[in-house]
Amino acid sequence: MQNVPSLFPYLKHYTDERGRNGEYILTGSQHFLLLEKITQSLAGRVGLLQLLPLSLQELKQADLQPQSPESFILRGGYPRLYDQGMVPADFFPSYIGTYVERDVRQIIKVNDLRLFRQFLTACAGRVGQIVNFNSMGSVLGIDSKTLKSWLGILEAGFIAYLLPPYHRNFDKRIVKSPKLYFYDTGLACSLLNITNEDQLNAHFAKGALFENFVINELMKNELNSGRPPAFYFWQDSNQKEIDLIIESGPILKAVEIKAGKTFHPDFAKNLLAFQSTAAPTTVQSYVVFGGSESQKREKYIVLPWGDAVAGVTSHEV
Repeated sequence: MQNVPSLFPYLKHYTDERGRNGEYILTGSQHFLLLEKITQSLAGRVGLLQLLPLSLQELKQADLQPQSPESFILRGGYPRLYDQGMVPADFFPSYIGTYVERDVRQIIKVNDLRLFRQFLTACAGRVGQIVNFNSMGSVLGIDSKTLKSWLGILEAGFIAYLLPPYHRNFDKRIVKSPKLYFYDTGLACSLLNITNEDQLNAHFAKGALFENFVINELMKNELNSGRPPAFYFWQDSNQKEIDLIIESGPILKAVEIKAGKTFHPDFAKNLLAFQSTAAPTTVQSYVVFGGSESQKREKYIVLPWGDAVAGVTSHEV
């Protein structure tokens, strides 16, 4: 990928001359440099596709489907882990090291790499939480401006992303604080020093990592289908919350995500509250949990973790 930018003048010339769409495909992990050069040299001549780590569906097609959500949360979906049979404990520390030392240093001047690593770990510990820039900056000893800049780097490098809140007033979606998630839960686990399922099950972030995993799978389905995800979370003034709201045309899909292996009706109480709040908008409601059996209730559908994508994209309540 390092030599690709030198090809852009050539591509610009021949794509115009030949008029053949899709004649050249450029892939690679150097997103920062590639995106900068594309916007400068190939604007209007290129289509960008976001390829996230492997999805459960892709692993299933390759006969590599994990047997439990915990095993996939720990391992994540980076292809090298499956192609080369690498152990996460060997893969992720090297990945983090090269990311910080190579990619980050290309775009910002980080005088203290140790502090940036602490920032990464702090982000992993806040998966699924609303971002409080002042609190996080105070813990790390950096100002909110720097913190926002560094979060932008994580987003641009496909390490983490921010999930905005859902409001009927679109402006509020931009102003209100978002939630923080990682594109790969294996990376988040590595940053938190979670190396096995026993540690994961006992960890304070277990529920948040399960939530992150389910949202990621639904996002991969959208991106792999060529659709930009219209994903949000919802929280009212009484702290009632829905983990994921998906805008699907005139319909809203509300998804509550619980890591528990046994379904309990309390899992759906916030879904029922949101249905009342969102009326008269049509709401399709789902509970995705860590168990293995699906159920259809009067006002919502219960889906096991392995069927979350198929269920949310096909069922109607």
